[in-house]
Amino acid sequence: MKIKQFKDDPLSHFSYALVSNGEMALIDPARNPIQYYKYAEEENAKIVAVMETHPHADFVSGHLQIHKETGATIYISEKVGVNYPHQAFDEGDSVAIGDVTIKPIFTPGHSPDSLTFYAFDNKEHILFTGDTLFIGDVGRPDLREKAGNTKAKRKELAQMMYQSIQNKFDDLPDEAIIYPAHGAGSLCGKNMSDANSSTLGNERMGNWAFIKQTEEEFVSEILKDQPFIPSYFGFNVDLNREGAENVQAAKYRAPIHLNVENIEDEFLVVDTRDEQIYKKSHLPYSINIMARSESDKFETWLGAIIEPEEQFYLVLETIDKLDEILERVAKIGYEKQLKGIFTLSDKITNSSEKFDVATFDENKENYTIVDIRNDAEVSEAKIFENSYHIPLNELRESIGALPKDKPLVVHCAGGYRSAAGSSILESEIEEVAVYDLSEDVKKYKS
Repeated sequence: MKIKQFKDDPLSHFSYALVSNGEMALIDPARNPIQYYKYAEEENAKIVAVMETHPHADFVSGHLQIHKETGATIYISEKVGVNYPHQAFDEGDSVAIGDVTIKPIFTPGHSPDSLTFYAFDNKEHILFTGDTLFIGDVGRPDLREKAGNTKAKRKELAQMMYQSIQNKFDDLPDEAIIYPAHGAGSLCGKNMSDANSSTLGNERMGNWAFIKQTEEEFVSEILKDQPFIPSYFGFNVDLNREGAENVQAAKYRAPIHLNVENIEDEFLVVDTRDEQIYKKSHLPYSINIMARSESDKFETWLGAIIEPEEQFYLVLETIDKLDEILERVAKIGYEKQLKGIFTLSDKITNSSEKFDVATFDENKENYTIVDIRNDAEVSEAKIFENSYHIPLNELRESIGALPKDKPLVVHCAGGYRSAAGSSILESEIEEVAVYDLSEDVKKYKS
């Protein structure tokens, strides 16, 4: 048995290829299947199976496209309730991939239809745990209250997760290798390790969820301090249940316009350029969600700030960025909302106010400070005592709550989010100037 792990850094998503005796199974694949096809060529293996641990919330899966292009069978729990061609795969079933046997284990908790895939041969034991068991943590239980074929309240799912962790792994060996669907940085859990794999024995010793505790204690711990839920999560659950269309066809439909000077309508504009370039010149109604490199969480914040099915334009720094940025938009299924793609003319004069940090430092009382960090960050420590707190993902709908009698200064924890937050306020507020504290916030953090 040979396992290859693929990582999507911006979403901290792990997917897998299992190869045995010329056959390949893909587990929780990303939307674009080309990387898996290349690997199948390298291994001279036929892709015969695509396995989904559950309908994912944070990314769009390419399972249906892979099925159509390779003939691979999609294996997914009947509880998910899908209509595309598939093989129902639930506890008690099994499938052979070459010399490897794969069995599904019903492990609800992150979702009411979650599976863990147990793969084994005469030498190795592998657990593909999806969003049930992470390295150092377990999946959050609060994403399926309003999405999916089967819905469940967060407390009910937390109780299910307790039973899954307490009972579903008991008969499996300590040496079983755990391969989760996510690592640190994902919003599908709260305290994941940077490690990309572990063993069941190590998790039994070091993962808080395996500690002997009452169900009440477990439920209390798993429900507290979970990160925010981006707007697109429920949308992606339903899109994955339907099966996404071919990504290569879908992502290139929007028209491209070069050297644009203005636009006549008032559709939202998502500007992906660096904040310094953006501040010098940008279109009206723009939000600066930077996509400079994979370290920028562009996908997450696009799906947190822009609502599913809300139409928008996209601004690129250069046309060379086209393929990369469209790929990132399509990861969360937002390509259908895209009205057009622009590069901008150097004749655009609309710019952001320059911020004098020294003046701010000496006269903070003359500004309204807006803290757009998440609730958990603010609960740990406020950076400015008298600031207004509105998380970035709620900012567009909460502008009316801010006073407009003094200039507004927006800050986050390091500068990335404040570029988006300040651009949101700047595009909507005319009464006073809006400033971005950007990376200068770091000097005020204790």
